[in-house]
Amino acid sequence: MPTLVMKFGGTSVANLDRIRRAAKRVGVEVAKGYDVIVIVSAMSGKTNELVGWVNETSPLFDAREYDAVVSSGENVTAGLMALTLQEMNIPARSWQGWQVPLLTNSAHSQARIEEIPTDNINAKFGEGMKVAVVAGFQGLTPEGRIATLGRGGSDTTAVAFAAAFDAERCDIYTDVDGVYTTDPRICAKAKKLDRIAFEEMLELASLGAKVLQTRSVELAMRYKVKLRVLSSFEEQSDEAGTLVCDEDEIMESNVVAGVAYSRDEVQMTARSVADRPGIAAIIFGTLSDAGVNVDMIVQDISEDGRTNMTFSLPVDQVSRAEKAMGAIKGTEINYDDLVTDTEVAKVSVVGIGMRSQSGVAAKMFKVLSDEGINIKVITTSEIKISVLVDRKYMELAVQALHDAFELDKAA
Repeated sequence: MPTLVMKFGGTSVANLDRIRRAAKRVGVEVAKGYDVIVIVSAMSGKTNELVGWVNETSPLFDAREYDAVVSSGENVTAGLMALTLQEMNIPARSWQGWQVPLLTNSAHSQARIEEIPTDNINAKFGEGMKVAVVAGFQGLTPEGRIATLGRGGSDTTAVAFAAAFDAERCDIYTDVDGVYTTDPRICAKAKKLDRIAFEEMLELASLGAKVLQTRSVELAMRYKVKLRVLSSFEEQSDEAGTLVCDEDEIMESNVVAGVAYSRDEVQMTARSVADRPGIAAIIFGTLSDAGVNVDMIVQDISEDGRTNMTFSLPVDQVSRAEKAMGAIKGTEINYDDLVTDTEVAKVSVVGIGMRSQSGVAAKMFKVLSDEGINIKVITTSEIKISVLVDRKYMELAVQALHDAFELDKAA
């Protein structure tokens, strides 16, 4: 039988009624002749509750025990989903990560998937099981311990299973009915896309769009897994949702596919840094060693042997960055001051059409200029342009760019 992977996020399995609704969707696919692998998240809010208990019990916790606790939410959902399917006379069985086994490395709380052997689940399919309900977000380390894949890891679990079992498709059920040109809460004209290329989705996910976890899109692109993003709360047709697929499967791409934003950004500037070879390597090597994720970087023109080094980073990593920079001041590098601006946001336009059409950056900058929005930092890639602006102008920037690139007409 062909295999289909269906993933249900926390809001889709938030209570027993929603689990029953999700189970009915699984039943529809079983009736079509699929062997189905269902990946489930913990019920909405449960992982946060479990993390809170860990922090309250042991602020400097053992990561191995953290994983043992926080992975339990998915186990509960998997068991309830299997029971619900059995009540519908659908042969189903729940699977925890170690039972598959989903094999990971030893990086607890941020584990990477190494391998998913298919023998155990395929053997059960051969014996008549129609649905394997797998607890997402978790796996088994070489030491035999439970490891979790990081927040949002159930998306990655689903794509990895789709790749391992050569599934026809991986359907991600969530609380939105697809991928939009931008956040509909910010821009009322945002439009759902029927299809989007892997590369575009990867950029949007990394730039703030929270529909799919970045790692899941990376995996899908690497293994050519067709992803479909669907709402678990609406009636579905075969053409529902948004298909994330290879660029070749899209007839004609718009120059810009979407506008993304992130309000959790900080701009940090080391002022009057001694400008000599190796300074950038010292600064950003130090920040990397401290676990700081630097994004946008700008270095001013050197004057009298001194320069300013500006970069952006997530707001929750500011104290870590300040501590790391303070540790090297006066020893490995010299700078006058470290200035932090927490009132900034990142706004980005993304589209594979940028490869073949010039003028996108000029148009973007003109639109922002016309709205009186000053650009602090700029970074680009082949299919993306990002700018850092004052946070108070973020929504205005998103709306203006969405209008300027006529994304309300996107197909």
